[in-house]
Amino acid sequence: MLNLIEHTRIYDLEHPRYFGAPIYPAHAPGYVYTLHRHHEPGTPEARTGASGFMYTTEHSGTHIDALCHQAENLHLYGGLEVNVRTQTSTGFTELGAETIAPILARGVLLDVATHLGIEPMPIERPITRRDLEETANSQGVSIGEGDVVLVRMGNAPLWHNPEAYLRSSGVSADGSQWLADRKVRAVGADNMTWDVPGAHDPDLNVTLPGHVILLVRHGIYIIENLNLEDLAQDKRYDFTFICLPLKLRGATGSPVRPIAIAAS
Repeated sequence: MLNLIEHTRIYDLEHPRYFGAPIYPAHAPGYVYTLHRHHEPGTPEARTGASGFMYTTEHSGTHIDALCHQAENLHLYGGLEVNVRTQTSTGFTELGAETIAPILARGVLLDVATHLGIEPMPIERPITRRDLEETANSQGVSIGEGDVVLVRMGNAPLWHNPEAYLRSSGVSADGSQWLADRKVRAVGADNMTWDVPGAHDPDLNVTLPGHVILLVRHGIYIIENLNLEDLAQDKRYDFTFICLPLKLRGATGSPVRPIAIAAS
């Protein structure tokens, strides 16, 4: 086992968390950390301690959406009705973040930005089913049932520029449906919303159509705000993907620190 580890590279796919990082407006301010206890002189012993308070939404930074995050006609995945029993003031009684099992799966990177020669991809250029298919073909990768598919839009370098980061592209409804038809376990992207932010889909008559298609209709998790730059630079299109959500009972999502593991 140790020999195997020595011949692999671990790719950290999480962005740093701090106040002022990009955040979807509905979830602002997103993340706040303050020190509560401090190291200071005058203590009765040589040892001192410090600790802080962390205030965050489940959907700030690199995170995964739980299946209770979105509903269609007030029904969650599996036809579960949203009512006073399932949705309470202290969270959801079903399909909360604590129900997301640890993810250990084959990962596939679709580097759409590099394939199209457009990066970062702007909000005016949605990523379509055709883009995903052509990128997979050009990279020589196939997508199978249970895979985790990560879509690169070239947006991660803008993480320290929230205004520009929020103007990124997203995956169109037909792109999300194409992935759902392949029965993937989860999807992820280097943008804020997976979908094109604010765009309205005329067929489903909703914004964020991918959230409806993936989370509600197919039970496929969405991971947002990934950093896919190192994977793309090394052209790692096929790898082992690991993601461990926190067991936040009743929460609509969870911060995560996903990694990709590939042979060095």
